[in-house]
Amino acid sequence: MWLYLAALVGLYFLRRWYRERQTVDNLTEKYVFITGCDSGFGNQLARQLDARGLRVLAACLTSKGAEQLERVSSERLRTTILDVSCMESVAAATEWVKGCVGNKGLWGLVNNAGIGHPAVPNEWMTKEDFVKELNVNLIGLIDVTLHMLPLVKKARGRVVNVASILGRISFYGGGYCPSKYGVEAFSDSLRRELLPFGVKIAIVEPGYFRTSMTNTQSCLDNLEQLWVITPQEVKDSYGQTYFDNLYKTLKETLTTKCCTDLFLVTDCMEHALISHYPRTRYSGGWDAQFFYIPLSYLPTALVDLVLTWSCPKPAQAV
Repeated sequence: MWLYLAALVGLYFLRRWYRERQTVDNLTEKYVFITGCDSGFGNQLARQLDARGLRVLAACLTSKGAEQLERVSSERLRTTILDVSCMESVAAATEWVKGCVGNKGLWGLVNNAGIGHPAVPNEWMTKEDFVKELNVNLIGLIDVTLHMLPLVKKARGRVVNVASILGRISFYGGGYCPSKYGVEAFSDSLRRELLPFGVKIAIVEPGYFRTSMTNTQSCLDNLEQLWVITPQEVKDSYGQTYFDNLYKTLKETLTTKCCTDLFLVTDCMEHALISHYPRTRYSGGWDAQFFYIPLSYLPTALVDLVLTWSCPKPAQAV
């Protein structure tokens, strides 16, 4: 019996491996629009797809980022400026994409743009701190998607949304984790709605990587700035020792636990765009695949224990 079961499991994975190796035709004629291409995953993916021969439409937040990307890419790659949190900017980028793709439609939309600050205990922040992250990471992503969907449907293409392991487990406070949970929910509903139109939706859930979002000094400065303006009553309940230990832990985490191999994520994005049978979800990075994603399936009490056992203790903890 066990032999038959092992054989069935083996056949399943062999079939999946074979199917996932099949790529779509005419890649050199397909357009892909990527947000957040100034640096990090977006920049890497834009160059990666360009080298493969796809027609990349790269959206950058700054002119400097766009110019730097153009210098290291082929003439096929084109750039535009986009602030996903600004409706007028999204509308302008949509018109630009329409002019680029013509009657071909848009084969791929990669929603990669995002911010990670502030990321501190919820009680240290204001509503505006949450809104800032949600506007970029979730509302901006939704806005770009809704604008681009007619073009994607025309090509019967794909939408690739970058979520995070923090869309499965909330490690810390702030708008980042709620925004990524929202990306997961939006992507799930979108996938089911667009299935009849031949449009595929993929979610990429990276672990910890060395990008501008995890710049050590920037994250530490942000932590310190928010602590300074936190109401005194709240500061008293946590205590200076709590802040010092949190600062030390964050510095150690960002310095030692962020992977530098961005291909572990951009290869997932590329597969979602060019495979004839893309996956619904991709776990980017060894930490995501073998620790965080499995952890998310454990009982909540056990997850809480794992994630809090080494956390600093507030001064007024009971």
